[in-house]
Amino acid sequence: MSATLAEMIAGSFRPLHEGSIVKGRILEIKPQIVLVDIGYKSEGAIPSNEFEDEDIHVGDEVEVLLERLENDEGMVVLSKEKAAHKQNWDKIYRVFLDGGLVKGKVKSVVKGGLMVNVGVEAFLPGSQIDIIPPKDLNEYVGKVYEFKIVKVNDERKNIVLSRREVIEAERAEQRQRFLESVRPGDRVEGQVKNITDFGAFIDLNGMDGLLHITDMTWGRLNHPSELLSIGQKVEVQILEVNREKERVSLGMKQLQANPWDNIEGRYPVGTRVHGKVTKLVAYGAFVEIEEGVEGLIHVSELSWTKRIARPSDVLTVGQVVDAVVLGISKEERKISLGVRQLDSNPWDDIDNRFPIGSRIKGKVRNLTAYGAFVELEEGIDGMVHVSDLSWTRKINHPSEMLKKGQEVEATILEIDKTNQRISLGIKQIEDDPWSKIDERFKVGDLVKGRVAKIASFGAFVELEDDIDGLVHISQLSEDHVAKVKDVLNVGDEVEARVIKVDKVERRIGLSIKAVNYDEESLKKESQAFESLRPSTDLVGLEQAFKFATEEYRPGQG
Repeated sequence: MSATLAEMIAGSFRPLHEGSIVKGRILEIKPQIVLVDIGYKSEGAIPSNEFEDEDIHVGDEVEVLLERLENDEGMVVLSKEKAAHKQNWDKIYRVFLDGGLVKGKVKSVVKGGLMVNVGVEAFLPGSQIDIIPPKDLNEYVGKVYEFKIVKVNDERKNIVLSRREVIEAERAEQRQRFLESVRPGDRVEGQVKNITDFGAFIDLNGMDGLLHITDMTWGRLNHPSELLSIGQKVEVQILEVNREKERVSLGMKQLQANPWDNIEGRYPVGTRVHGKVTKLVAYGAFVEIEEGVEGLIHVSELSWTKRIARPSDVLTVGQVVDAVVLGISKEERKISLGVRQLDSNPWDDIDNRFPIGSRIKGKVRNLTAYGAFVELEEGIDGMVHVSDLSWTRKINHPSEMLKKGQEVEATILEIDKTNQRISLGIKQIEDDPWSKIDERFKVGDLVKGRVAKIASFGAFVELEDDIDGLVHISQLSEDHVAKVKDVLNVGDEVEARVIKVDKVERRIGLSIKAVNYDEESLKKESQAFESLRPSTDLVGLEQAFKFATEEYRPGQG
């Protein structure tokens, strides 16, 4: 071969390098391979499946990767897929350096995220799929999205994508446009993005606005979830815009008329209303009389006569009730309601049914330290004060005379309609024995009785009709007595002379030593008894009984 011919043959072949992308022309299309001429001394064979998504013909020009110039069979080794991969990788790497976006199709769900085809295979972590964590990753498979390349490992040929950053960037632009365009009072549509105890966040096309629970409805709302659900579309009103902090306050109830406007005109005091019990508390029941308007029935306004400790004893949530408007405070948005006002007040004519001075019969309903409550009729009680149980006995506790459930007779002493109180007296059933005491007991009378109580200053002797007389320690004996117990014991029968009758102080003074005195001696002893100081030596019976150390009553042991 001449030198000229050799040079011509060598010149017809381009300089080729393994690993480079070269252009070739399709020579033949076979079922399993496609033959491609790249201008080398032999053709290259490429598997047909590398062209399966393309419509190719003989003579078409294609770009391929030159893997080897010659294999064992003398063929050039080419790959169209690897050429495309290399081209895509280079392109993606440039996009990554420029901070641009790439489009890709989600291929499959893998552990921790999704695999995406962006020309080459890339990984999309689950946390970077959306701003709201997705519930089902399969819903993304087969769909095309734009992504930001956040990480490229050239050595391992790994690519990490983020769709979330694309969405956040779009939302930031939308947020700025939104903040610049809206004004308080504007109506906008949005979607519930998140629900908390205090309200809900509404997505306003890229801008999150807060819809506080107090601005959701004019009515009672225990939790926002009772009215809203995530993903729900809502119409709201712009209440406030803070462009510096990028905050928007929203309202739903403001789209409706305020039900508290002209509330006094719609519900004048005395109006009968119909409503549903929405909440029970210790002090009353809340009743919704129209949407957004609630009134409170205080526990004291449930009944004129029944003693209701808790509203839950007579009412249940959801129960429909009638009530009467008692008062309205528009400023505080409060309405006072009453149920008992639906009936006549039994205390209005109480004095007609139970005139003062009249006698009644009733059962003892309760005993307290200061008296006994007697039921006059259902829900109406009168109280017998402990001081009105007996004319003559000092009663420390009503249980000394009465027991629960016992039927008693009493007199109406006083009626207080305002405070709904009736005062009763049992001792007033009989005449006060002290009113005519000076007719029954006169100084000098000889009387008999039983020692009822013993005190340091003397002994109390029970006379007839439960009347007690006091034998002062100085009147026990002619001899000096150091202790009353040295001379008398409770229960002893004694005979004594009356030496003092004090109707005002309700006292009878007795003397044992003066039993055998003549008239003159008795007069002197009576005068000596008068000289005793009431505050110390001789106290009133009521006070004296408090100091008694022992007591005797027939039938009480």
